[in-house]
Amino acid sequence: MKSHSFPRALVLAAAFTACSYSLFATPAAPAKKPVLHIDNSPVNDGHSAVVTSYADVVEPVQKAVVSVYSKKTVREHVSANPMLRQFFGDIPDQEQERKEEGLGSGVIISPDGYILTNNHVVEGADELKVGLSDDREFIAKVIGTDPKTDVAVIKIEAENLPTITLADSDKLRVGDVVFAVGNPLGVGQTVTSGIVSAKGRNQLGLLENGYESFIQTDAAINMGNSGGALVDAKGRLVGINSAIISTSRGSIGLGFAIPINLASSVLQSLIETGTVTRGFLGVSAQTVPAEDAEALRLPKGTHGTMITDVTPGSPAEKAGLKRGDVVLSYNGRTATTWEELRLMIAETMPGTKVKLAVSRDGKPLSFEASLDKFDEKPDELIPGVNATVLTPDLRRRLVIPTRFSGLLITSVDENSPYREQLIPNILIVQIDREDVTDLASAKAALTPGRHMMYVFFRGALRVLRIEIL
Repeated sequence: MKSHSFPRALVLAAAFTACSYSLFATPAAPAKKPVLHIDNSPVNDGHSAVVTSYADVVEPVQKAVVSVYSKKTVREHVSANPMLRQFFGDIPDQEQERKEEGLGSGVIISPDGYILTNNHVVEGADELKVGLSDDREFIAKVIGTDPKTDVAVIKIEAENLPTITLADSDKLRVGDVVFAVGNPLGVGQTVTSGIVSAKGRNQLGLLENGYESFIQTDAAINMGNSGGALVDAKGRLVGINSAIISTSRGSIGLGFAIPINLASSVLQSLIETGTVTRGFLGVSAQTVPAEDAEALRLPKGTHGTMITDVTPGSPAEKAGLKRGDVVLSYNGRTATTWEELRLMIAETMPGTKVKLAVSRDGKPLSFEASLDKFDEKPDELIPGVNATVLTPDLRRRLVIPTRFSGLLITSVDENSPYREQLIPNILIVQIDREDVTDLASAKAALTPGRHMMYVFFRGALRVLRIEIL
């Protein structure tokens, strides 16, 4: 649960309780892609009839929604009691383990057992079990996860499973009837109804540095509903239930689901490669406030995203984009806010040529850029070790002689396999007798195998030998 200074809580709708179980290993992703059933027509033609029951719509959906039970090991550092240390000397701290059991939901999207759910439902799990609507249970394996969108794909070994048809979530309208299907609070499969309350909700703080574009609904969503289906009045999947905003951790009509168009694009990448590859344009930007539109010479009523910085050598710079340009559309889609533009770029595969309509000093211009691959960890030198080029300010602060240059280690993750050898404020001067000048060349030099580094640390130049796994 994530809290804020105002009296509300952002709750990822999955529950955990203490328990004791065995380990489970996550296997590699298979290459076979599932066949998805997609119906991209609008939910109605604008002429709604009186409906007294949705039972026929909901019944097949229930068969395709599953319960996901996760088990994971939690390790805790426990300090010895100060009173005991006073009488018995230096008693070492203890590491304790406990098991947690989690509950969530999922949606079967292919007859051979691919299931869409949330990343936070399966994150850190040692074992996963899936319960079907016909009471059958299967052990599941993780195919891939994407914390940036809170999407995960798992698979069970079964055939001829009931599936759900995917809709086009871009065609949803505020006011459309929707149903949330899942296993809230472990009471068993439950269906709740409501409407689409809003679309494109972002800046909620649910996904740290992630891509938020949530469907908001007042259909009741509670803990355990995570990963379940949000379906329209035709029984088609429009979203994956993910979170709620609540003052009590219970439903108050502010539920959020990941649009299926976004989840589906992530799903395909996870199944093919086990990871998600995103496009990179190379701009920083901000939404143009209404009061600044006139100063930027934008036509009245025009919305856009103003570029505040362009990364040197990036696709944006090569295309001719400049600071102060206002992006009006991306591949023909309106870029009303920076969050929208950022998501559009992320959803585009690297190598794709994209067209941007731009206003520069009030003049309409058109640019074409070929996207690069987005680096999720731009400062990571080797797994868990972040570094940056030594700057004059860092040199002064750490009292590093001017004859030494290179990469300064800024942080080392506690789970990094290199945490025993590398620590913050070590300056890497050479790798295998070659001067270190930038992060990209240093990454390229550190291939698997043994390497020798010259490092400067605490006033002395030292030799460090490191094995890259």
